[in-house]
Amino acid sequence: MSQRCSSTDTPAPTTDMSTTRVAVVTGSNKGIGLATVRALCKQFQGDVYLTSRDVGRGQEAVASLNSEGLKPMFHQLDINDLNSITAAAAFFKEKYGGVDVLINNAGIAFKVADTAPFAVQAEVTLKTNFFDTRDMLTQFLPIIKTGGRVVNVSSFVSVQALNKCSPALQQRFRSEDITEEELVGLMQKFIDDAKKGEHKQAGWPDTAYGASKLGLTTLSMILARGLSKERPNDGILLNACCPGWVRTDMAGPKAPKSPDEGAVTPVYLALLPPGAAEPHGKFVSEKEVQMW
Repeated sequence: MSQRCSSTDTPAPTTDMSTTRVAVVTGSNKGIGLATVRALCKQFQGDVYLTSRDVGRGQEAVASLNSEGLKPMFHQLDINDLNSITAAAAFFKEKYGGVDVLINNAGIAFKVADTAPFAVQAEVTLKTNFFDTRDMLTQFLPIIKTGGRVVNVSSFVSVQALNKCSPALQQRFRSEDITEEELVGLMQKFIDDAKKGEHKQAGWPDTAYGASKLGLTTLSMILARGLSKERPNDGILLNACCPGWVRTDMAGPKAPKSPDEGAVTPVYLALLPPGAAEPHGKFVSEKEVQMW
């Protein structure tokens, strides 16, 4: 049997694996994801899975944490590949009876200097940050255990993007009755409008990354409302968060926060105590609920 994630070399007691708690972090071979795994290894009572699409990079990241005395486990997971998502969900369902903590950290951003046309940036960015992350949630939410915690790593630019939308779009994204289907349609419309070069005229912000995270934050709120209706007694809390501006490959070396500092809010939400009722369906930054 595998050892639990801990900073000691003492093997975990032999137990039925379904009683072992488990946390899964997507895109966690570097940056904020890796820092999140590091923090969970120190604070979460159970198995912590570092995941990445590239097995070699993932195993190198595990080895780097092993050198710190930490014992994360590894599972290959590429959120751009639905088969990879469904295989991972099946693995965690079979081995643990589900998942206690899911942190959707995997995401992409084009560099400011990137010369790819805006239409391409819109399609590629929304595919990973919104549509593929939605696939993760579609497959994993049914196996989130009672008392589970789901954290979607969004960004403060989601709020900025929302405030740059037309009043009509702002009203829909803030609405309590927007459905997942309507949101998916709006995200596709952003891509279509971008391809026609009409996104600004159509009331969208001029940022593909901002639009993708606007979609993710809104999706988080929709799914949280759904959990409250469909599984009202299960005590699952689902939130979106902003880790802050963090020194990563994505954000660059000038950002003020270290990856470990960026992991603070996602880990806070992942470890909300048993019985907590809030935050749920919120956008959280610096451990504080933000206006939407």
